[in-house]
Amino acid sequence: MTETTVLLVAHDGEWTRRRIADFDAAREFARKRSMPLYEVERVGYPKRMREYQERQKRRPS
Repeated sequence: MTETTVLLVAHDGEWTRRRIADFDAAREFARKRSMPLYEVERVGYPKRMREYQERQKRRPS
């Protein structure tokens, strides 16, 4: 079993992932901040995140 993580995605697609105790902790984190909570296994990664990653790959070094 993999560790439970929270993936936070900004409006422009920039993102960060952090370990969290369990799904209930993720749900409480989102509830306290009035943030939506999505399960990646059910809905996939957000389009803006995928687009951000593509932009970063194409950036000159």
